[in-house]
Amino acid sequence: MTVQFLDTHADLVSFCQRISDSKWMTVDTEFLREKTYYSKLCLIQVATDDEIACIDPLAIDDLDPILDLIYNPEITVVFHAARQDLELFYTLRGTLPPAIFDTQLAATVLGYGDQIGYGNLVKQCIGVELDKAHSRTDWTKRPLDSGQISYAADDVRYLRNVYKLLLQELQDKNRLHWLSEDFDNLTDISTYEPDPINVWKKIKGAGRLKGVQLAILQKLADWREQRAINTNRPRRWVLKDEVMIDLAKLAPDSTQKFSVIRGLESGTIERHGKAILEQITIAKTIPVEVWPTMKKPLQLSSQQDATVDALMALMRKFCDEQSIAPAAVSSRKELERLVAGDTSVNLLQGWRNEIVGHHIQDFLNGKISITVCDTQLNTIEQG
Repeated sequence: MTVQFLDTHADLVSFCQRISDSKWMTVDTEFLREKTYYSKLCLIQVATDDEIACIDPLAIDDLDPILDLIYNPEITVVFHAARQDLELFYTLRGTLPPAIFDTQLAATVLGYGDQIGYGNLVKQCIGVELDKAHSRTDWTKRPLDSGQISYAADDVRYLRNVYKLLLQELQDKNRLHWLSEDFDNLTDISTYEPDPINVWKKIKGAGRLKGVQLAILQKLADWREQRAINTNRPRRWVLKDEVMIDLAKLAPDSTQKFSVIRGLESGTIERHGKAILEQITIAKTIPVEVWPTMKKPLQLSSQQDATVDALMALMRKFCDEQSIAPAAVSSRKELERLVAGDTSVNLLQGWRNEIVGHHIQDFLNGKISITVCDTQLNTIEQG
């Protein structure tokens, strides 16, 4: 099937008219984010049963014809590992496509592995080894040669057959409904909205700070995030994480004292020194009772830790019976939270609860016990 490279609005409109009756389409994107806060969209790949196209958003200003199809609730948009693609579409329209299917999530509940890559999934499903020759392509450069276009098209070309195979397998095993909640979570707008006030929690090293240091870090991270958004520049270009950590630790009260901060360059001080000092000063005035705090790690007793060991064994047993990787269902940290009394864990929601979670709850409530016979783990219902 010939791959179409669309770089005029007229060609895009014609293509979209031809595929407008499709019930589904596979979609992928190529983007660059090395020099910007928001990903720069460089290519949109789309395929249906009858057509494959690479759409050039660097040449076409008005992408509404294809976006209207992607946002059409009557068309299922098939991605693999959709999060970054969805972030791009959220940036374009401020909302998310209403009908999606993620083959990575589908593969998870069918036993292909947790967070399996596209190339590995294509190889497992249809036996095709994908070419990796253009994996380092700079997608902002034009013109793209035929090899680059073909490479990009492969991301939607083979996704069609993978989608059909996984969909059929989900239906045969009555697991399609398992994915409803995961797809809903994937299209939760809050996942993609910037959150400057809480971004400090993701900064490496924040756990080593306490008290007013965390208040300073929160103010600096909030300021940096908003600055990065407004200028569309990477966070690290505004202020590096490790510099913010040191600023929070040392809490300098003048720009002259910035010289002791390793990695705080003179250009950064010249551009942002006054604003940085202002954030530190404001943070120092925040009342103690509203200082941010880091969530303390769970401290389980030795008996609770042993219970977690038993839950891990049970989880592996039930996952093995369903041919699903345990890592796709839960983690030890989540089981620790459950043993500590947190019933909001994902394990007790949706398909995870259906195949494992309710068994775990029964064990914790004394409704089942564990036995071993011929080295096999078994459960017995309690009367």
